[in-house]
Amino acid sequence: MDKIKIVTDSTTDLPEEVLEHHQVTVVPLTILIDNNSYKDGVDLNPDRFLEMMRESEELPKTSQPSLGELIEAYEELGKDGSRILSIHMTAGMSGTYKAASIAAEQADADVTVIDSTFIANALGFQVIEAATMASEGKSMDEILERLDHIRKNSKLFVVVSTLENLLKGGRIGRGKAFIGSLLKLKPIAALEDGVYTPVTKVRTQNQVIQTLMNHFKQDTEGKEVKGVSISHANGLELAHKLREKLSEHKVSIQSTTPVISTHTGEGAIGFTYYTD
Repeated sequence: MDKIKIVTDSTTDLPEEVLEHHQVTVVPLTILIDNNSYKDGVDLNPDRFLEMMRESEELPKTSQPSLGELIEAYEELGKDGSRILSIHMTAGMSGTYKAASIAAEQADADVTVIDSTFIANALGFQVIEAATMASEGKSMDEILERLDHIRKNSKLFVVVSTLENLLKGGRIGRGKAFIGSLLKLKPIAALEDGVYTPVTKVRTQNQVIQTLMNHFKQDTEGKEVKGVSISHANGLELAHKLREKLSEHKVSIQSTTPVISTHTGEGAIGFTYYTD
């Protein structure tokens, strides 16, 4: 029976102890801020990054892992004959999946690469399931089939507290940002098919929570909830208030990776869940 090892990137938002427990290898993305380069989750923790981002006049830039880093990881893991399953953040937001696919072709190893079509713990759900199934001796085909099911039954909503990063990143115009700031709008978007899709705009935390809970109840009615998670970029107050409304479920809360908070800005949360 082939041994299967799992690789992912640093946007999973999974705690280090969880990744270590499941023997998942992480290849980090890179962040460039104030002309200095850092490895996501290695050289920078979320709190320190947010401090640096507040002080920086320019939006930090992010880049996918290099081909060399990916090839090195694949060949190291595959030197004992193991097969490798490399699961990555949505190709709609990063070149990481494409880079991993090219590296898989060039590496002296048996590597399968998949696009999770998600980020944060919606990616993490797939990574942990794959690692668990691999440890149970499941085949590559069985794992891929299960991950496809999880992808189709996962939801990820992102709530943005400030429009500043969206403005700096060119995702909205200055006029819209100004009006949104005056009205204190909090955009809510869903990540669907790997890209952000606007859902609505609200003005208060209570409206955020009500909107997210309405979607949760609608999406999970009559189904088994397999996982619920909230990631945040210094948005702990909102994260805890949302978790209080989800008291019937086990909900993990964790800080999001600097790569993700670069795009969402401080105060944002990501709300994700999947069902069977």
